[in-house]
Amino acid sequence: MEVLLGKTLTELQEVALSVGLQKFAGKQLAQWLYVQRVRSIDEMTNISLKGREALKARYTVGRHTPVREAVSVDGTRKYLFEISNPQSLNYIESVYIPEEDRATLCVSTQAGCKMGCRFCMTGTLGFHGQLPASEILNQIFEIDQLAITNHQSSITNLVYMGEGEPMDNLDHVLRSLEIMTAEYGCAWSPKRITVSTVGIPNMKRFLDESECHLAVSMHNPFAMERAAIMPAEKMMSITEVVALLKQYDWSHQRRVSFEYICWAGQNDTIRHAKELLRLLKGLNCRINLIRFHEGVEDIKSDRHFPGSNEKQMEFLRDYLTQNGLTTTIRKSRGEDILAACGMLVNSLNSKP
Repeated sequence: MEVLLGKTLTELQEVALSVGLQKFAGKQLAQWLYVQRVRSIDEMTNISLKGREALKARYTVGRHTPVREAVSVDGTRKYLFEISNPQSLNYIESVYIPEEDRATLCVSTQAGCKMGCRFCMTGTLGFHGQLPASEILNQIFEIDQLAITNHQSSITNLVYMGEGEPMDNLDHVLRSLEIMTAEYGCAWSPKRITVSTVGIPNMKRFLDESECHLAVSMHNPFAMERAAIMPAEKMMSITEVVALLKQYDWSHQRRVSFEYICWAGQNDTIRHAKELLRLLKGLNCRINLIRFHEGVEDIKSDRHFPGSNEKQMEFLRDYLTQNGLTTTIRKSRGEDILAACGMLVNSLNSKP
């Protein structure tokens, strides 16, 4: 059965015509899928019974609930979704992060990841397949419904920062972004969505075809040092990434930020701070400093990195900010359930 979720308006119009409906029924399908967010074709009551039967013979909505949930002491919730994957990894994780005035969902775009960053636990999974737009959207719709059912805040912001490199699955990421922001879809402002990347050539296409925010995983401004922990540096250097970003206008609502995990003595020194200022001079951006989370996999292997202490992170923040580069220390959430940055390893990834 073919899945309807993740199809654009044009594709839904083609679906309607293919089952004997009028072209305008494509817009009705979009309304049911993305505004009403139905779970079955039977719920599409303004489509004739004959039309619904014709649709059901060939299509399914494509919605499915998470199979497990873990709840952090700070209120963060991590969800495990089963996915249709002919390869070995059959589950992916998503993280719901409630705050006082907002609720952010961190979604996955791939099963595992092929970027191989040495400090990232997700990278230990290896790469097991691309998530279609339907699986990306399913995470959003299902967790939003659970939040409402549990009397929690509806999702206000999206970050494509879960499992995988979004720019390595760009066709499906852009499709999901279109549906989230289009008038026929969820009609979100693109300013509510941030997409992350380690920096690969596909990033240019994302910048040209989307208006969503961008977050670049930098972690070290020196090419040689960055390459030692992030193999993607050899595909597209951080210097090339910044040069590309300087070709775009970031002075209005669209933002670019750099994610920067801090390790003691490795990237939190005055030498690194001065290089950050030199590298990013002239680019309207911000730095998000991130505490390193030492997970089980890191402790067991030679991938262990000593995290910076609070005093050194505050020094780095203050030095960069005082020299004109807006810098914040990002609050850590969900570490106790392996839901923080770089910790998604499908820890619940066993068949329920």
